[in-house]
Amino acid sequence: MDTNAVLWWFADTPTLPGHVDALIDDPANTILVSAASAWEICTKVRIGKLPSGRALCEDFSGYLRRYHFEQLAITVEHGRLAGRMAGAHKDPFDRMIAAQALSEDLPIITNDAAFAGFGVKVVW
Repeated sequence: MDTNAVLWWFADTPTLPGHVDALIDDPANTILVSAASAWEICTKVRIGKLPSGRALCEDFSGYLRRYHFEQLAITVEHGRLAGRMAGAHKDPFDRMIAAQALSEDLPIITNDAAFAGFGVKVVW
């Protein structure tokens, strides 16, 4: 999941389409959440752009456990790929999530068209 999808899921907002909600909620599916999402959320909380994310930032791993999501750690290879990927999109968090998806051959749950520009399979 990209960071926005993570935020919408934990906030229980109606932003996620029904079929995406069902995919995330299906226990047969493994849902991975990147360490980059924790980094992004906590950064935005710290600088005041996401005050509603404070509880999530403080207990990110706990939220993941409660929903049976798995952590996707950032590796050196992910970092190398994120830094080398061509494309105009400069957001470092999105670039990292895209690099992880490409490196691990994973689709991303996102409505952000920038991910498709990296050649990542998008689910939305």
